[in-house]
Amino acid sequence: MIARAMVMAGDSFFVQLVLKSEPETVALGAQIAELLRPGDLVGLAGNLGAGKTTLARALVRHLLPGEEVPSPTFTLVQIYDVRQFKIWHTDLYRVKARSELRELGFEEALEDGVLLVEWPDRMGEDLPEDRLDVIMEVDDGAEDRRVKLIGRGSWASRVKFLAGAP
Repeated sequence: MIARAMVMAGDSFFVQLVLKSEPETVALGAQIAELLRPGDLVGLAGNLGAGKTTLARALVRHLLPGEEVPSPTFTLVQIYDVRQFKIWHTDLYRVKARSELRELGFEEALEDGVLLVEWPDRMGEDLPEDRLDVIMEVDDGAEDRRVKLIGRGSWASRVKFLAGAP
């Protein structure tokens, strides 16, 4: 994992990484898992095949080793009970209107759980200010993933810690 850029801006901290392999993606998922707290939202953005589900799966499996972690593309939400909280893993790719989100119970998830959201742009204005944005990019046929971590609010210091910044 190679850190290329780190920037602090207001209450946000930004770091760009290059992940050279799937094991590096898994390692990043484990590092993020260690920083989770009840009430957190982690938004996983990127095109199809960028590694969003791989990262989410690694995060869940770090906290629940051996857990089966299917993609929630068709179920929309998968819930996992970990020791400290519940993880709500959701994929909003098929959501067409923000009104559909109310039925998924995100308010409950954010009260005392952690919400992992693939395709967070579908939440629009419902995205909380305090969150971790993970933006994953990959070129066709490439192995490397470019990952931008943007820590907003309480996540700014956690991303700074993750990046090893002073």
